[in-house]
Amino acid sequence: MPIRVQNDLPVKEILEQENIFVMDEYRAAHQDIRPISIGLLNLMPLKEDTELQILRSLSNTPLQVDVTFVRVTSHVSKNTSTSHIYKFYEPFENIRNHKFDGFIITGAPVEQMPFEEVDYWDELVEIMDWTKTNVTSTLHLCWGAQAGIYHHYGINKVPLPEKLSGLYWHHVRNRKIPLVRGFDDQFLAPHSRYTEVPQDLLEKDERITILADSEKAGVFLCMALEGRQIFVMGHPEYDRVTLDSEFRRDLGKGLNPKVPENYYPDDDPGKKPLLTWRSHANNLYTNWLNYYVYQVTPYDLYGAPAF
Repeated sequence: MPIRVQNDLPVKEILEQENIFVMDEYRAAHQDIRPISIGLLNLMPLKEDTELQILRSLSNTPLQVDVTFVRVTSHVSKNTSTSHIYKFYEPFENIRNHKFDGFIITGAPVEQMPFEEVDYWDELVEIMDWTKTNVTSTLHLCWGAQAGIYHHYGINKVPLPEKLSGLYWHHVRNRKIPLVRGFDDQFLAPHSRYTEVPQDLLEKDERITILADSEKAGVFLCMALEGRQIFVMGHPEYDRVTLDSEFRRDLGKGLNPKVPENYYPDDDPGKKPLLTWRSHANNLYTNWLNYYVYQVTPYDLYGAPAF
């Protein structure tokens, strides 16, 4: 599948080296098809790493995907150059009147703060409300999922006794639902967080359908509005070394972190991590694009269709 990105996006070269078909703006303009339009609100601090991970995850489908990077204006990123952000990211105000087939809201390293104390919370609330009328299906990741569930359904996150970090086994709750079609009965997925949304409260809310959970990590995947809103509590887009980088960062800060669970061979941080979750991560994104975006979106985007 071709991913359409700006001609000079830095991660474009990396994707091409991985044999991922990346189409530049010139070639896309000469194809007589309507690509699937995806917006990506990137709230992660290392934005180029997240760009690469998300674009890689979106690449395993025959659909042509046109990705627009979106930023909040009420927060200044300290870990990505201002020139990169202003060159490749659209402020929400610029895309407010646009319609998108799909939209992704990433995680953010602010989960230990109350939602209302996050400096861009009001702007994020505005964006989440906007997705209900301008987007066919919205995919929320990690803190983005917690924020979406809190805003739309009033269920707040709670702190964990210690950081949840590593790969955890999950089981599929209802494989008849297309989002988990092709999943094994059990699968591994990465988590990296200090908080969780209580599973018992999610179970009680009839508006929310839980699709996969874990004895240790709790709910991993749930959805509402028949797939108009999808919530992923972990980080299926993480690459092989992301958890390793976070572990060594926390070591450097003197936080005395635990070794990420089920991640290093023999739990030895000196050994290369095994990549054991990529196939299910690809399946999740492919199913989302196919069953909840492509199959239901109109050819001419007029807003979110009725499901």
